[in-house]
Amino acid sequence: MNAIEQLGTVFLSFLMTVIAMPSFINYFRKRNEGQMIREEGPKWHEKKSGTPTMGGLIFIIAISLSSLIFELVSHQLNATGLILIFILIMYGLLGFWDDSIKLMKKQNEGLKAWQKFLGQVIGAVILYFVYVHEGFARVLNIPFLGEWQLGAWFILFVVFWLVGFSNAVNLSDGLDGLVSGLAIIAFGAYAIIAAVQKQYDVLVFCLAVIGALAGFFIFNHKPAKIFMGDMGSLALGGALAAVSILVHHEVALLLIGIVFVCETASVILQVLSFKLTGHRIFKMSPIHHHFEMLGWSEWKVDLVFWAVGLIGAILALIGILS
Repeated sequence: MNAIEQLGTVFLSFLMTVIAMPSFINYFRKRNEGQMIREEGPKWHEKKSGTPTMGGLIFIIAISLSSLIFELVSHQLNATGLILIFILIMYGLLGFWDDSIKLMKKQNEGLKAWQKFLGQVIGAVILYFVYVHEGFARVLNIPFLGEWQLGAWFILFVVFWLVGFSNAVNLSDGLDGLVSGLAIIAFGAYAIIAAVQKQYDVLVFCLAVIGALAGFFIFNHKPAKIFMGDMGSLALGGALAAVSILVHHEVALLLIGIVFVCETASVILQVLSFKLTGHRIFKMSPIHHHFEMLGWSEWKVDLVFWAVGLIGAILALIGILS
């Protein structure tokens, strides 16, 4: 795959998103429909209520189409590339269902937890069988410890990884532009890994994600004109976990996606602390709200978290490529 094809993938997904998003935003505004802000969140977020949501629909379409086009152009279309698109769309549809319920009922509660979990598990199981069919080794590459043979137990890891990271990215999507920037960094790191490994099918997908999210960020940075919704965050989290598995650098995602990990850990620790001691560790969780409660602006939280994500990605790449 040459440089022109790589740049073309980024540019096409970027262009599709930038062209389609304004009409999508206007559609929501004309219907007077938008995001319902949860009551337990920061009070100053209430002014965001009514902001158009489900922007993930546009960049999922852009990613899928540009990936398919350039995988065909570069003769890289295969089961690996298709399963990534499948995970993106399936997890996106779960989020679409969740967002639609919220919009129809004018509340912040969508799918029941078991419904969302079941869908995530089904997607992960399908990924596992494609992974095995394509002849990938069912092992974990653990830094400093070597490879850990899991055999048939690898399916449990795949389920845990996709469910865990799709929810982690979803939890992180609480500030304007935060997840958009973090996902660009994470998929950028895996694009480099895929290029080094000559896994061009995965590379095309990662580049398409980067281009689409760069286009989406134009409308999603503070003050956001549209949110990605659960449709976008679940799709990105599931796809990111799938990419890490397909390039066989799963554990590196703990560093590349360090902010997603910390956001999730903050929620778990907050719940455990309150149930066990009656006291909260953070002023509010996920942790991005904690820093808001300390007086940080959204832009400051975004910039610091992006910097942490970038440092984590660079350190992971140094360890992998050295």
